[in-house]
Amino acid sequence: MQLVTYLSFNGDCRQAFEFYLKTLGGKILALMPFGDNAGCDGGEFDAADRDKIMHGCYELDGCMLMGTDATDAHPYQGVVGAHVALMLNDPADAERIYAALADGGRVQMPLQETFWALSYGIVTDRFGVPWMINCVRAGIGCPE
Repeated sequence: MQLVTYLSFNGDCRQAFEFYLKTLGGKILALMPFGDNAGCDGGEFDAADRDKIMHGCYELDGCMLMGTDATDAHPYQGVVGAHVALMLNDPADAERIYAALADGGRVQMPLQETFWALSYGIVTDRFGVPWMINCVRAGIGCPE
């Protein structure tokens, strides 16, 4: 069994996944536009939706992040009440990644030392995805 995060994007799933690839590494396993899928050739999808991503899959160290673009029939509502948590071991990596995610995004909590983390911060990236960057202290919280 595997627990996977599936995100909704406002027409920029491809750009988001390419940004995550550049920022975090890993690999993009799939970016399937609606127009390339036989099941999406009905009247529900207009010409503008055909190039949007129906299903994207990004893999980082054995963990998956999946996503789709909103369409006119299923409008974008944003990511509410959840964060993608990125667990790191190196504060320098945390700083670099946090800065990249904050560029064009919105900072909720600046990256800082806490009682549980060497570095911890919350930021929503320019694609509307909320992130928690957590560089944990050994023996506190989740395992490394």
